[in-house]
Amino acid sequence: MTRAIALFLIGLVFGGGAGFLLAASQGVTLDGHDHGDPAQHSDATHQHGTSLEVASAALSIDLRADPMGGWTLHIQPTGFRFAPEHASGPHVPGEGHAHVYANGEKIARAYGPWLHIASLPPGRVAVSVSLNTNDHRPIAVDGEPLEAKVIVQN
Repeated sequence: MTRAIALFLIGLVFGGGAGFLLAASQGVTLDGHDHGDPAQHSDATHQHGTSLEVASAALSIDLRADPMGGWTLHIQPTGFRFAPEHASGPHVPGEGHAHVYANGEKIARAYGPWLHIASLPPGRVAVSVSLNTNDHRPIAVDGEPLEAKVIVQN
């Protein structure tokens, strides 16, 4: 039995090493994927580029300094339901999540109406929120992305 365990461990080490070498030779990395690279989002369940037109929806946001540090963001959609249980799944009309940006750079994905932002860049900061479908497509009304924006001085 001890010999079987030793052979198993040797096979695991060499097999894992060979697997990593093969993966590395093919350019495979273990660092996930970049949401900023549209070339990595061409499948039907992860569409960042093409917006989804809806008949009616609205969005407002409120951003306040948190007395304990950071910021508290309140996302208030109309005609839309946060659905964290369906995130990255197929589109379901009227539901999804929000993307949060600071000065145009994505800083968070929100699955509910309240979000704590630990820090923002110094100076004048534009914080914007977009509503997105479960499959990450931006929601649009009358051809315009459904977004809300506030400017704060940090």
